Amino acid sequence: MSKVVMYSTQVCPYCQMAERLLKSRGVEHIEKVLIDRDPTRREEMMTRTGRRTVPQVFIGETHVGGYDDLSALDRAGGLMPLLEKAA
Repeated sequence: MSKVVMYSTQVCPYCQMAERLLKSRGVEHIEKVLIDRDPTRREEMMTRTGRRTVPQVFIGETHVGGYDDLSALDRAGGLMPLLEKAA
């Protein structure tokens, strides 16, 4: 399936919920960027997204946003087409 990158921390419950949602939609591998382990990656995330909270999810080159954004996209029926398009 598609390439999914998620900026995350080791203890973030919203990151865990985002991962569960993506896996339930068939995503087998999520590249997790743990910003609590590498502060330079936090700067990278903030530059790429303009946001400072985790998770920040990218599907292919598309920035989806955080868990609430991901969940809303799924409820609106847009997540699966985005995953298929990025495959």
